[in-house]
Amino acid sequence: MRLRGPKGRVARALGVALSTKTARILEKRPEKPGQHGASGGRQKVSNYKRQLLEKQRLRAQYNVSERQLRNLFQEAGRLGGNAGERLLQLLESRLDAFTYRAGLAPTIFAARQMVSHGHVLVNGQRCSFPAREVKPGDKVSLGPKAAEIPAVVEARQRSRPPAYIDASTDKFEARYVELPQASQIPVICQISLVVEYYSR
Repeated sequence: MRLRGPKGRVARALGVALSTKTARILEKRPEKPGQHGASGGRQKVSNYKRQLLEKQRLRAQYNVSERQLRNLFQEAGRLGGNAGERLLQLLESRLDAFTYRAGLAPTIFAARQMVSHGHVLVNGQRCSFPAREVKPGDKVSLGPKAAEIPAVVEARQRSRPPAYIDASTDKFEARYVELPQASQIPVICQISLVVEYYSR
């Protein structure tokens, strides 16, 4: 998605916090943006609109483009099993998403930038490709310069990584323990509606 505009406005439109700053904005102004946001606009919502909204929520939370998400859905279908859970697993296995989820970056947007700038290492090897797949057993760590960034230090201190990530409390590194189940992934989305959207 690569949001470059006002993220607070996007967060209000989708009803999901994309960072701590947008969370504060949602607390003060939970209604949708625009002159009809407070009134709620039309009450009747089509099934297509619900599917589209959930797909946009998923895209925004992982900061991926439409093409990337569609390709990942197609790959999830090829893997077999539950397509929705497979899609979430593929998204969680992206290097930028793992970096953020492990508490090595304050936001998903910062995680993408840190990876692109070469601050993130996978099994000791520098990687600048945000979409790289992290596999169970892989260790992700930060370079010495990134570990000194105040925002990164603060993010590491207040992070609570999920059970499928083993994050060191005294070092800027984390290990991917196993592929997560859909119920373990802290994402706000009805994944079944996303599957319906792409299965049309």
